[in-house]
Amino acid sequence: MSQPPSQRPPLDVRGAIDLSALARPSTPPPGAPGGPPAAGSYVVDVGEADFPALVQSSTQFPVVALLWAAWSEVSTGLARDLGALAAEYGGRFLLARIDVEANPQIAQAFQVQSVPTVVAVLAGQPLPLFQGALPGDQVRGVLDQVLAAAAANGITGTAPLADQAPADAPEEEEEPPLPPLHQAAFDAIERDDLAAAQEAYAQALRENPRDDMARAGLAQVGLLERTRDADLAAARAAAAADASDVAAQLLVADLDVLGGKVEDAFARLIDVVRITAGDERESVRQRLVDLFEVVGGDDPRVVAARRSLANALY
Repeated sequence: MSQPPSQRPPLDVRGAIDLSALARPSTPPPGAPGGPPAAGSYVVDVGEADFPALVQSSTQFPVVALLWAAWSEVSTGLARDLGALAAEYGGRFLLARIDVEANPQIAQAFQVQSVPTVVAVLAGQPLPLFQGALPGDQVRGVLDQVLAAAAANGITGTAPLADQAPADAPEEEEEPPLPPLHQAAFDAIERDDLAAAQEAYAQALRENPRDDMARAGLAQVGLLERTRDADLAAARAAAAADASDVAAQLLVADLDVLGGKVEDAFARLIDVVRITAGDERESVRQRLVDLFEVVGGDDPRVVAARRSLANALY
């Protein structure tokens, strides 16, 4: 089931460390004498303006993000090594270099605590890899694991050369326009008007109860609404303190789905189903159904969780 890019759960920026205080002397720009290496084949420098497009591209080919600082010798050395590997692997992944001082919001999104930090992005979801420097053979091993995970999820495309599209790349077919109510919901999400998005999807369902895309969209907007002002650390503390606190368990499950920890979220709520009854059990069951819609009914994690839920209920 396809979704507009903005409807994918966003990267979780809660609890990130503020790197704005890490002031350092200025360094020559990439490629200049005394500066870090210049971008090259399958290597791009990414800022906040083009970060959303980078995340979206990870649905087509693996992205390896290097969160670095130009003043850090370890960062520049790793940038050089990863750049050479990106060229050697011939586009099997794209290396995206992100200067944490110039792009603090991206650093917060990845919850960077030190530089360099390397994170893979697959299908819009971050996968932390390592911090600091690693020997070359270990870096290759990590990259091979990323590529294996990407292949297992059907992400097998080839990254374009930096600043140019592949010569033999076919023209992308223009996606058909969204139905009017879906477009209205999409536009509302873009301007952070979740109430309007909910109403648009709800109206689409009233007009066509079999509109699965609207049902999934409504579930996704509900997730965004429930987690909008949530404090991740406080939510986890409350859930850990009392396993029978249903509201706390529901919130942590929502936050886990939002952060890509889908299996953890499902397992948590299925455990709650086992220890509750009556209205509480029904509320947990319904939340699971909503989260199944968010993730997608064909997702193998959803298929497995449905079986586990049935066993817990009966």
